[in-house]
Amino acid sequence: MMDYKTSDEQVIQKYQEDEQLMIRLFIQWCANHNLDPHQLYKRAYPHQQENNTMKQLIKDAENNKIHIDNETMLDVLQVFGNDGLAFIVAEEIERLSRNS
Repeated sequence: MMDYKTSDEQVIQKYQEDEQLMIRLFIQWCANHNLDPHQLYKRAYPHQQENNTMKQLIKDAENNKIHIDNETMLDVLQVFGNDGLAFIVAEEIERLSRNS
């Protein structure tokens, strides 16, 4: 019989790792487009406090240079139910495409 507490902890840990990956991709996507991830997050969730995980991951991300295409970014945000942020990212993609 499986230990339910251990199973629950594993599910929570896996979700947190996946969430960190989503945030890393978002930060890198913002960097690729010279956008401030804090500002976009605040537009998406104006009543939430600053995301501490994002603050830490921004510090870690300065050495990473990978390209994340717009569709992938939107898909990742939507998979996590991060619809508010996906909406803001879609607005930025539209704005960027008009300016290019």
